[in-house]
Order: sequence, then C-alpha cells, then structure tokens
Amino acid sequence: MGTAALAGDLGVGGHKRERLKRVTLDLRIRDVRPEDATGVVAIFNPIIQAGIYTAFDAPFTAEGERSYIEALPERAIFLVAERATDSVLVGFQSMEPFATYAHAFAHVGVLGTYVDLRCRRQGVAGCLFQATFQAARAKAYEKLLTYIRADNAPALATYLHQGFRVVGTAQRQAKLGGRYVDEVIVERFL
Repeated sequence: MGTAALAGDLGVGGHKRERLKRVTLDLRIRDVRPEDATGVVAIFNPIIQAGIYTAFDAPFTAEGERSYIEALPERAIFLVAERATDSVLVGFQSMEPFATYAHAFAHVGVLGTYVDLRCRRQGVAGCLFQATFQAARAKAYEKLLTYIRADNAPALATYLHQGFRVVGTAQRQAKLGGRYVDEVIVERFL
C-alpha cells in the first residue's frame, strides 16, 4: 500500500504564504485485471477528451480495453492505483517492450502514465512509478522510455522528478485537430 500526499504553500509575489491542509490518499498499487477495464477508460477518456495531455485522440471503450488487457504480452507491466477506502481506480501506468522485432531492444520498455484529472498532484503517479520501477527490474528491463507532449509541462516535470532525462524532441510528431504537436523523448535507466 502506498501513501500519496500533497502539502505545499499558497501565495504569489512575496505575499505571506498559507500552509495547505495535508491531503492524503491511501493507495493500493496492483496489477490490472480485465474487470478494471471500465475504471481504466473512466480515467483515460477524460484525459483524451481534454485534448491537452496526450497524443491519443479517440476515446476507448471498456470492451476494447478489456481485450487489450487480456492480450497483454508476457513482459508487459500494467499497474493500477486504487483508493484503499473505496477501491476506485485513480491512476494507471502501463509499459510494454520498446520493440519485439529484435532482441537488441529487449532491455527497453515504453511507458505511459495516466492519473484521474481529479486526483492530480496528490502523489498517485509517484506511487505508480515506484511500483513500476520494481516490476521492470524483475522483468529484466534496464531502461524506460516515453514520449510526452511538449506542451504538457506538468507531465514532463513529473517524469523529470522521477529521474528521467530529456534525450530529444520529435518535432511535429503528432497532428491533432489539424495542429502539429512536438513530443519530448525522455529516458531513465534502472
């Protein structure tokens, strides 16, 4: 079980800062199950529909997500964060091999992190990262890689805080609503 917390200061431009009330989420981090499909899409679809966090541009169905979960490759890692108080999913992190067409890339995994829009900045991602790092090491991964929309500064900050480093920018990588979006490539060695 992980504990996620948010504590910080409010205030702008030298004004006296007030202490925020501590918010704590008691979380269970566990492997995804097919019956989690509805909860996963309940997190994922609002993120997609917001149009500012991910390059995914079409919503997922619970049936499609269930099929995806059931067909995960052996080396895939798909973890969910659920609130201990009511077992509601509040985030998930999935990772698959970078490429399966050559053994040369077997040590590299591609990662995605998604947190319920109402639960951001409460440590959910941090708990997921720690569990994923552990699971990745157990499955002989040595390096994690992901692509982050260049205009998604909070996501980039989260990954950098978890020890990832920027290795480059794929320019005009996605075309969303007729507009090109760059993606920042980050990596972390385990």
